[in-house]
This record gives sequence, structure tokens and C-alpha cells, in this order.
Amino acid sequence: MRVHVVSDVHARADALAKAGDGADAFVCLGDLVLFLDYDDPSGGIFAEMFGVDAALRLIELRTERRFDEARAFSGELWAGAGGGSPRDLIEQAIRSQYADLFAAMPTPAYVTYGNVDVPGLYADYVREGITVLDGETTTIGDRTFGFVGGGLRTPMHTPYEVSDEDYAAKVAAVGAVDVLCAHIPPDVPELLYDVEARRMERGSVALLEAIRDTQPQLVLFGHVHNPLVRRTRIGRTECVNVGHFRGRGTPFVLEW
Repeated sequence: MRVHVVSDVHARADALAKAGDGADAFVCLGDLVLFLDYDDPSGGIFAEMFGVDAALRLIELRTERRFDEARAFSGELWAGAGGGSPRDLIEQAIRSQYADLFAAMPTPAYVTYGNVDVPGLYADYVREGITVLDGETTTIGDRTFGFVGGGLRTPMHTPYEVSDEDYAAKVAAVGAVDVLCAHIPPDVPELLYDVEARRMERGSVALLEAIRDTQPQLVLFGHVHNPLVRRTRIGRTECVNVGHFRGRGTPFVLEW
């Protein structure tokens, strides 16, 4: 079997269309939406609405962890935007990205949500051959894969953040599997530190405990775009950040 795995697609429909070439199955660990592009401030929904200068200012505030100021700045701009409420305008933009991304996605595909995704909209764009899983398992070849989507609550208030308790319940529902797939990493510091953003992202204690208890062969995740360490071992389990797909444009390849 050959499985291609991606995470943090962030609107790269062009690369997504080729990401399944040569694979028996395709796995996506979420973050399809591109709202704000820290690497290219001209990209993403926010820059499309308000321009590069506004995007640079929002990136600056977020990078400096001035989240209240960032929300106030963003809120003022959205309040002044014509054509509908901020919520409606953002949803329209997300829908446009989802339409392109789900049309480009290789099949058969197994998909979970990232922290910037909007689960309620997926159903309008999922087509035959695409299976969405969150707190659920499936079999690919002769291996059991478990999927845990979304992120934990942070000052960023991204769309799909859940409480530690709700996240732990999804991890427990997955149980023991061969390959554990999540959007965010387990709570291991070297996997959580982003060397470009120079900050720690949130990881899951529940994932870490599940790895120690069940020892899956492999744990795959994304979320941290430029991690200090991309791989580590917890007991006999190998933990791998599959990479920032928007930046790399190529999938992680899993073969057995």
C-alpha cells in the first residue's frame, strides 16, 4: 500500500490536485482554509478583502500576541465591509475555497478537520470517494487508521477549537489503532515550537496519553508549520509532522 498524507493545505488547490498521484489512498489532516497567509501577506481571505497593508498589520499584532488588539482591528474592518455581515462575508469566501479544494481532492480520500476549518460546511462539498472522519476509525489496506480533527482552545479563537474534555473524548472514541491521525500534535514541546513564528502551539495531552497507553505504530499530524523537530519517538511509536502542504506542495508518503 502507498498512502499520501497532507496537512495545512491552506487553499493550495493546484498542488492538491496532484497530491494523490501514484497513491492507493489519500489522507488530509485538515486546515483547508486560507484566512491569513503569514508567509505571503497578499494571500488569503483577509488580504483579498482589505489589502496587503491590513494583512501585515494583523499578522504583526498576532505575532506579538496582542490578540485583543488584533480582534478589535479586524472587527472594525469587517464592520465597515459592504455586502453583508462579517459572518456572511467570511462564509462566502470559505465556501469558494472549499468548492475548489474538494473538487481538486484526490480519491479515495480520508479527511478530518483542522482548527481553521468549518465542519458544518464540509457536507455541501464532499463528493463520492471522500470520507470525513473525526473521532472515528477506518481501514486502509490492512491497517486501522484513527482520526481526531480540530484543535484546542487558544487566544486565536479559530473556528474549530474545542475544549480539552471534548478533544479527549474524541481520542478515547478512536481507541487503539495502527495509525493515529490528528491535526494537532501530541503535547511534546519539541513538536510544538514553531521556529519561524517563534512560539509554542497547543498540543494534546490526551493524544500523548493515548500514544503511551496504546502504542500505535505511527502518529501523523500537522498544524505546526515550521517545527523545531519533525519526528520523535514515544516508546515504539514514531510521531511525524507530515509538513506544511501549502509551503511544500508535496505529500508525506507512507508505504507498507
